[in-house]
Amino acid sequence: MLSAASASSSNQGAKWGIHFGLRNIIGTTHAASVSSLNERPEWGKYFSLRNAVGTIYIVDERPKGGNFVYNRDRAIRRFTPASTFKIAHALFALDAGIVKDEFQVFPWDGVKRSVGVERYDAVWNSSQTLPSSMRYSVVWLYQKFARELGSEKEKYYMSRSDYGNATVGKAIDQFWLNGSLKISALEQVAFLQKLYRNQLPFSVEHQRLVKDIMITEAGSDYKIRSKTGWGTPEDSNGVGWYVGWVERDDGAIFFAANIDMPNRQKDLPKRTSIVKDILQDIDALN
Repeated sequence: MLSAASASSSNQGAKWGIHFGLRNIIGTTHAASVSSLNERPEWGKYFSLRNAVGTIYIVDERPKGGNFVYNRDRAIRRFTPASTFKIAHALFALDAGIVKDEFQVFPWDGVKRSVGVERYDAVWNSSQTLPSSMRYSVVWLYQKFARELGSEKEKYYMSRSDYGNATVGKAIDQFWLNGSLKISALEQVAFLQKLYRNQLPFSVEHQRLVKDIMITEAGSDYKIRSKTGWGTPEDSNGVGWYVGWVERDDGAIFFAANIDMPNRQKDLPKRTSIVKDILQDIDALN
């Protein structure tokens, strides 16, 4: 039989083992917040309705809000951020002087690309500004930014911003798409909370600009700033993301959701529809 002291030591060891395990998955900064998550298993119906496997993490800063999660284990796992990384990447490019302002035009390189959506194809195969590239998720422009920034500066900016595992890997223009860079839903929300408060290590002017081009919906009592993403690491149908926040007079509601994408493009609408249903559920869009 264990003595009280031995049992205490054993329990403490187990506790530290769990802590360090979480740290390896989601990073040191966010491991402590995991214990405060409130599980919302009933949100599973919104995923099941669309035959989707995924997670959502919400931080509701309204007076009666809190931290809520569906599928906690997945929420602390890191996945490739795909085009949600454009939020951070735009800040990097602005800070480095690659992008001067929201009016700067970046000429199309003449390479025809297809994303399988007609209206997107037309926009992708044309010159871009920062707002248009964010709205239509124009990958080639951010690949240009990445090549101009280079590996060391990308890692520098990601480390300063506490962005996921801050890993570039071998392909400078693919690392946020191919699985080298990874981030958890918890880390996505932590990053967005800092952006919301202009607390990232970038100028307030640049943070405000990026927030302006993230607006995707506005109602009479709310505004949504958000970004979708779909990454396809090798041997995978990939992961779909929807991250952002709802602004209301009584407080902001931050969210980060990701789902498996077995049907690839057919699964794209599920990302936003699941999140919107859950936001309706908690009266964030009413």
